[in-house]
Amino acid sequence: MLTVNDDEFWEGVSPVEFGELPALQDAVTVAGYPIGGDTISVTSGVVSRIEILSYIHGSTELLGLQIDAAINFGNSGGPAFNDKGNCVGIAFQSLRQDEAENIGYVIPTPVIQHFIQDYEKNVAYTGFPILGIEWQKMENPDLRKAMGMKPEQKGVRIRRVDPTAPESGVLKSSDIVLSFDGVHIANDGTVPFRHGERIGFSYLVSQKYAGDSSAVKVLRNSEILNFNIKLTSHRRLIPAHNKGRPPSYYIIAGFVFTTVSVPYLRSEVCCLLQNILPVTIIIK
Repeated sequence: MLTVNDDEFWEGVSPVEFGELPALQDAVTVAGYPIGGDTISVTSGVVSRIEILSYIHGSTELLGLQIDAAINFGNSGGPAFNDKGNCVGIAFQSLRQDEAENIGYVIPTPVIQHFIQDYEKNVAYTGFPILGIEWQKMENPDLRKAMGMKPEQKGVRIRRVDPTAPESGVLKSSDIVLSFDGVHIANDGTVPFRHGERIGFSYLVSQKYAGDSSAVKVLRNSEILNFNIKLTSHRRLIPAHNKGRPPSYYIIAGFVFTTVSVPYLRSEVCCLLQNILPVTIIIK
């Protein structure tokens, strides 16, 4: 978060107001200075999807907007406006594959406002809290029966609890998470959203702040248990990013040494990051 401590800088400047989270098919306009020229570029599109996205820079998953307006290198950090001229988000990444066209992503205002309020509350950015678990869907009726779930019960199964998370002392593998803060979780891991929509239940967690407590109801060995869990931001054993700096390294006798980080693992093992080698390293 940056500011300019010079009153003259702000003279004649009208602040942009934040708008509400747009609906599907709402028009959006993205402004920025992408490659291909020196003057400002303005592209238009519509909101095509609203869901929990993987944020490449922060290695986290938060609410995001998918739009069909062109977002290229240089657009990152530029505002996205609605048809009323209010800012509804910040452009930050796009999907680049041969099979995909015009898929860009925008950080929506709820995430931006959470960041600002977090800073105002703690005089520092403490991060978005997480529940510290890996889970699987329970859509298979045979799996639900094997886990001792009644026909009317719904939820998701915990596959693994992060050993560095406070929840590791409370939640266990194979627990069934039934609800979070009183909101029931469906077998596909979604919860009610606005206007009859549904969204991943991690959205509820991301709405909290580090240090907040949440009520979590789980099913364990056919017994319903209620826990009050204090949420924290992710304590990573391996840094998620280099904070905009180039990686440090040391060369001796022809060997190159560097610190282990998520960007390094991505560059070296690419799609294997979610499979055998990186998971083993991260767990240890």
